[in-house]
Amino acid sequence: MIVPVVLCGGSGTRLWPKSRKWFPKQFMPLVNDRTMLQDTVLRLDELNIETPPIFLTNKDHRFLVVSQISEISKDIGEVIIEPEPRSTAPAIAVAAFEAQSNYKVPTLLVLPADHYLDKIDRFKKAIELGVRQAKKGRLITFGIVPNTPETGYGYIRKGDMVSDGVYYVDAFVEKPDIDTAKKYLESGDYYWNSGMFLFRADSYLSELREFAPDIYEKAKEAWEKGKRRDKFLTLDEEAFCECREDSIDYAVMEKTKNAVVVPLNSPWSDVGSWYSLWDIGEKDDDGNVFKGSVVSVDTKGCYVDAQDILVGTVGLEDEVVVVTKDAILVSKKDRVQEVKKIVAKLKEQNREEAYHHRKVYRPWGSYETLEMGERYQVKRIVVNPGAILSLQKHFHRSEHWVVVQGTGKVTRDDEEILLSENQYVYLPLGCVHRIENPGKIPLVFIEVQVGSYLGEDDIVRLQDVYGRDK
Repeated sequence: MIVPVVLCGGSGTRLWPKSRKWFPKQFMPLVNDRTMLQDTVLRLDELNIETPPIFLTNKDHRFLVVSQISEISKDIGEVIIEPEPRSTAPAIAVAAFEAQSNYKVPTLLVLPADHYLDKIDRFKKAIELGVRQAKKGRLITFGIVPNTPETGYGYIRKGDMVSDGVYYVDAFVEKPDIDTAKKYLESGDYYWNSGMFLFRADSYLSELREFAPDIYEKAKEAWEKGKRRDKFLTLDEEAFCECREDSIDYAVMEKTKNAVVVPLNSPWSDVGSWYSLWDIGEKDDDGNVFKGSVVSVDTKGCYVDAQDILVGTVGLEDEVVVVTKDAILVSKKDRVQEVKKIVAKLKEQNREEAYHHRKVYRPWGSYETLEMGERYQVKRIVVNPGAILSLQKHFHRSEHWVVVQGTGKVTRDDEEILLSENQYVYLPLGCVHRIENPGKIPLVFIEVQVGSYLGEDDIVRLQDVYGRDK
């Protein structure tokens, strides 16, 4: 029984300004029209894996997982919510405990939610080889056969052959410089570390208990004390936050004698930078990858993402240009790994652009800031059919709502008001209010806030169907 474990954490800072903390790359359509998460889950169909996945994410993204998986009509399975990020070793441990509670001797296929993988038939064969090794208690990692001297990936050095197509892991190697990477490529003994794993749940937990007993105990406690609601399992915050942060590579794979690597000769990318997207993208005759509305003159080897506005380029070569509604990135293609330094500076300056876009997703839908000035703010708010906002009040602002599409049922203190297109309601400072969409189409309304303070933390939630406390 193969149980997929999909890791949905990570902030994707090197793909700023598209990827941001509250809406990172795994939830975005970067390679095609589907999000990276959706592609990962749909890939399971091609692998003939029918068991619903276990997803690991945080409380802010839990509803994004449910929403995006529901869009592709898949069984959502279970969503495990991590109170704080603790890297992959603890995350996979709680998934192993959960899988053991639901299945007899489950084998875990651990997949990051934000990778690109082609030639699925080859991956399927690699998994078949891995399953045979997993039955013997071995821990399998999949090593991508390199075709370039890549400096952005860690490497796995193979050891002696276990059986045809399977090797013992001799060492995990950190990201090399270019000269070392060239030597790795020439030797044929090194593979890119894909971050994908296969093993029986009990085998992993046994090795974790031996080499990182503190992680094992705290992960187990967090799982046992976790709270369940619908398809969500929220790990115990105190226990999980006391868990040491460590990756599966450091905590287990580098120490165990049971680690083996199955080579995978397939186009693959962790989509960790704008260069990666240029590399796997469909190029024109000048080596450019253009997305959106781009007009170019004498432009070569560039990646331009201009899906929000028209972008014109003249005389560019090997550049990256990415445009969103509130930010523009311009970088040399060979320096895009340094984009994370921009994010670090934005955080130092407490700039909102480091954390979220103008369009912010919520469990009930989304909102987008259209205009902001001194003592006022204008938003476009979309409420999904059947969804409802929290019952709340504000201490520093009043609000005006104008419905432009659909029907909204408004609670204002003791009143209930039904609004349709072109109707309006005023919510004075301090009143208790909420809105829900009783219809079958999205409810869209314009919100005008007026007050001395307009931050999102000026919300006192009195009742919330999504279990949010702030």
